[in-house]
Amino acid sequence: MLAYLLRRLALIVPTFLGITVLIFAITRFVPGGPVEQMIASMQSQGDQAASQVAGGNTQLDEDQLAMLNEFYGLDKPIPQAYWEWLNAFIVFDFGESTRYFEPVTDMIIERLPISLFYGAITFFISYLISIPLGYFKAVKHNSTMDTASSVLIFTGFALPGYVVGVFLITLFAFNLEWFPMGGFVSDDFEDMESVWDMAKDLLWHGFLPLICYIIGDFAILTMTMKNNLMENLSADYVRTAIAKGLPFKKAVRRHALQNSLIPVASAFGNSLMFFLTGAFLIEVIFNIDGIGLLGYESIIQRDYPVVMAIAAINALLFMIGNILSDICVALADPRVRVRFGS
Repeated sequence: MLAYLLRRLALIVPTFLGITVLIFAITRFVPGGPVEQMIASMQSQGDQAASQVAGGNTQLDEDQLAMLNEFYGLDKPIPQAYWEWLNAFIVFDFGESTRYFEPVTDMIIERLPISLFYGAITFFISYLISIPLGYFKAVKHNSTMDTASSVLIFTGFALPGYVVGVFLITLFAFNLEWFPMGGFVSDDFEDMESVWDMAKDLLWHGFLPLICYIIGDFAILTMTMKNNLMENLSADYVRTAIAKGLPFKKAVRRHALQNSLIPVASAFGNSLMFFLTGAFLIEVIFNIDGIGLLGYESIIQRDYPVVMAIAAINALLFMIGNILSDICVALADPRVRVRFGS
């Protein structure tokens, strides 16, 4: 098992390089970069520094363009620029935002607690509820509880989180005014005297977004757990255990349950990426100033240093999550441990 994990860790390096090279090249070829954004802004404001060119458009002269390209680091060949970016990334230097002119590392660290808050709560609630619920739905298949919960689960699965977010804001925030329209906390959050008031304010703002975060993963995990448990309940080894006199509930817990957790465990590590990035559109809808919203605005504004930093972090988290998934599967499935010699 150790040798297998070491091989998987070694594959992170070429995979990470391939992903980041591709994204880095795309940011250089996609039109509308920071220089173009600045020229467009100057044109809309009627800046007198722009000069007339063919086609009726305005632009800066060649010397000014060269200075801007040098300022934004766009004057270097892609291999050289990527190598410099990679060396800086290794020491956690993600460069400077071309939109806010702030260090990208500071911008990510500032928003990290917000994304961790939503990511961690979503992760734990999804698993702590979906696994027991899937268990009871399988054991009580075709019961009233199973049917009613299935209707709610499939409805939630069919609706994207951002659509649910628009509905929740319209109904509970705008019409009923039970919850705020958005934001992470209230403006006077830091002036609150007690921790209890801070916790209430945090949950008051986070209740609706958390529903949107949880609804998709919750539905998938619940139905995955139920379907796999039902499949194992119909297997010969479970029926044989019951035929030999083992009570049904004990047969489920001792034999079927562990095997049913294997598919759920395979997706466990992939949820790691959600701890930081969240969901772009949900953060946009609820105006949550997390890393998801930062990434969305960076793509729209062509803030390439921020885009590269978030894309690289996502790639690393995804690959590390796959390794964690393998470890979880090995813990849940003895056959995997035997196969890899542990």
